[in-house]
Amino acid sequence: GYDLILSSSHCVAKGIIPPPNAIHISYVHTPMRYVWDSYHHYFGKGRVNWFSGKVITIFAHYLRMWDVASSNRVDYFMANSNHVAKRIEKYYRRKSDVIYPPVDCDKFSLSEKAEDFYLIVSAFAPYKRIDIAIEAFNRLGLRLKIIGEGQDEKNLMRIARQNIEFLGWQDDNTLKEYYSKCKALIFPGEEDFGIVPVEAMASGRPVIAYGKGGAVETVIPLNAWTRGDNQKSEEKSTGIFFYEQTAEALIEAVKFFEDNQIEFDRNSIRNHALRFDRKIFKEKIRNYIMEKYEDFYRNKN
Repeated sequence: GYDLILSSSHCVAKGIIPPPNAIHISYVHTPMRYVWDSYHHYFGKGRVNWFSGKVITIFAHYLRMWDVASSNRVDYFMANSNHVAKRIEKYYRRKSDVIYPPVDCDKFSLSEKAEDFYLIVSAFAPYKRIDIAIEAFNRLGLRLKIIGEGQDEKNLMRIARQNIEFLGWQDDNTLKEYYSKCKALIFPGEEDFGIVPVEAMASGRPVIAYGKGGAVETVIPLNAWTRGDNQKSEEKSTGIFFYEQTAEALIEAVKFFEDNQIEFDRNSIRNHALRFDRKIFKEKIRNYIMEKYEDFYRNKN
């Protein structure tokens, strides 16, 4: 049998039943959003009919019970951000170690000059809050290009005005071009980590993000000098935060960006993104697994 189980979980993978003497290390990207803190985003009023809502409520209850019970099959938890680590502790009552997920920064490059458009790269899921970005840019009248697809596509296209362009799914090479040429990335959702902002920064482009969740750990905001430790950052800014998840707050952030674009240096932004490069991830996760493996079997003996 196996003596090491490594699971990568955003849903059920951590629930694997390991052999009796095997160590199970689980890298958790999020506890199940749709049965915990994002339940109402997925199944709230107007999203499902009455009968489906009743069935989902019952099913979600049992899925929460299973989710907590199966967490006891894990010997060591890794979280992909401090934000996720807090949720693991809240829902599973377990401690975890944070290792940020890998971004292949070598895939992205800088361009000499930005073009006159903002960019969103996202799945069209309710919690991504693309709706507030569309409302904000409807009112601003600035150009916004949206790359992605998903369940909310028809609703989002219906409310968007002519200054907003939906580009659908794009291949990696095309995506790279849009990243490098946008004025800034718009990131209105609360994510567990958020790969997209790091990809934009690897392209030398600033990020205008909702100041909550994983973005707080990856973006250095120009308009707020406090971070998680409440110490003033000496690092160069890589973006701007808005602190209310509303169109009004995003509008103010975009206006602030328009007035302060000169503050952002593309080389500094890319250098910051390199902290999340896959080479660093590979080294950290290899060392972590070896350390926990040795500790586990030393204690067994």
